Amino acid sequence: MTSISYSDAGVDIEKGDRFAGSIQGLMKRTFDGRIVDLPGGFAGLFSVDFEGKLWRRNYKHPVLVSSTDGVGTKLKLAFSSGIHNTVGIDLVAMCVNDICALGAEPLFFLDYLATGEIDEKTLFDVVQGISDGCRQCDCALLGGETAEMPGFYGPNEYDMAGFAVGVIERQRIITGQSIRPGDKIIGLPSSGLHSNGYSLARKVFFEHADMDHDAGLERWGLKSSLIEELIRPTLIYAAPLREVLTYYKVKKPVHGVAHITGGGLPGNVARILPSKCDAEINVDSWDKPKIFDIIQDVGGVTDNEMYKTFNMGIGFVLVVSEFYHNSILQILHNIKHPPLVIGQITEGRGEVQLK
Repeated sequence: MTSISYSDAGVDIEKGDRFAGSIQGLMKRTFDGRIVDLPGGFAGLFSVDFEGKLWRRNYKHPVLVSSTDGVGTKLKLAFSSGIHNTVGIDLVAMCVNDICALGAEPLFFLDYLATGEIDEKTLFDVVQGISDGCRQCDCALLGGETAEMPGFYGPNEYDMAGFAVGVIERQRIITGQSIRPGDKIIGLPSSGLHSNGYSLARKVFFEHADMDHDAGLERWGLKSSLIEELIRPTLIYAAPLREVLTYYKVKKPVHGVAHITGGGLPGNVARILPSKCDAEINVDSWDKPKIFDIIQDVGGVTDNEMYKTFNMGIGFVLVVSEFYHNSILQILHNIKHPPLVIGQITEGRGEVQLK
């Protein structure tokens, strides 16, 4: 009888081990003194030592904050274009921006990669992006899992998920419940689509308009190609939030924070509003990235559909005290994260009004 091996079934353990070894440097470049190094361990170790690099020292009642997410159908563009070193940044951003929305400091990150067959170069590029994203927010890439699943994914395809953990002092958790009429709404610009709305964007460009990756966008005033616009990574907002929160060590001028993902401004800002407050957002108060005009022009997409699907150029929102808002604007300008006052809070019913 012929012997059948795991390799015959499509799983190459040696290749998996080799890949795991090749990314150790990408992980260690994100470590600080709180990581307990355990080569070959079955899990990652993080020392709960809040005396190291911290946004705010002297935690008395630390609360751990966690988030998990993926990148969605943006991965389809990585597969078709062969550009794999940006979606890892997206993965970190989608998780870390969510924990930052509560005011938390990112501590560590884990990833899960699954593929039909391990392509070491492709997955190395993916993890390179994850490592880069973690370095952007001082977050340790503590570990992960790479699963080879032949027959489950198509050729040159993979999926990934991320998991982030952060910490915040219990009394400093930002829930949105302190939002009140008169507060100012500050928006931080996005780099483009980030990681939401790609099912619609792909349908518009590649099915409806039959465009290809290298299509020029000069007609709309852009020198970049379509794929360059679509594959642009999500911005991570940990650094600007850290600057604001560490400046105000006692006062609490930031009343609410929203990460603008699927659902756009209406869906995500509404999540943090108290029941008796509305958010009035002036949609003419910022310049939208051209890619949104192109989607609307090529696909005939309505304004309502655009604003409920895409971030429309605002990736992160701070709702702040009117008294402190000029100071917060200056802090953000000083670190070259140009803020925009895009609206204000009024009495209402917990709704977002686009004006």
